[in-house]
Amino acid sequence: MSEATKVAITNSNTWMRIVYMVLFGFVYSIAEVVMIAIAVVQVLFKLSTGEVNQNLLALGKQVVKYIYNIMQFLTFSTDEKPFPFSTWQDSSK
Repeated sequence: MSEATKVAITNSNTWMRIVYMVLFGFVYSIAEVVMIAIAVVQVLFKLSTGEVNQNLLALGKQVVKYIYNIMQFLTFSTDEKPFPFSTWQDSSK
């Protein structure tokens, strides 16, 4: 095993990131279910009233942004941990 590999394996920051990645993988699965529920309820609103629910629309946008932030962290695109370790991204702006 090379010295670089030994250093990489023993890096505590990498192991902490792995812990956070597992945590956010779990949070992602919950957010995915929430997003599907929002979509189903939104379809029911559209069928029953002819219009989409604006509150659900805003919530859906925020959940999508949160899922995007999680995926950025999980794919190493950013080192910034998503909410609750950073501020909530308001996507309604």
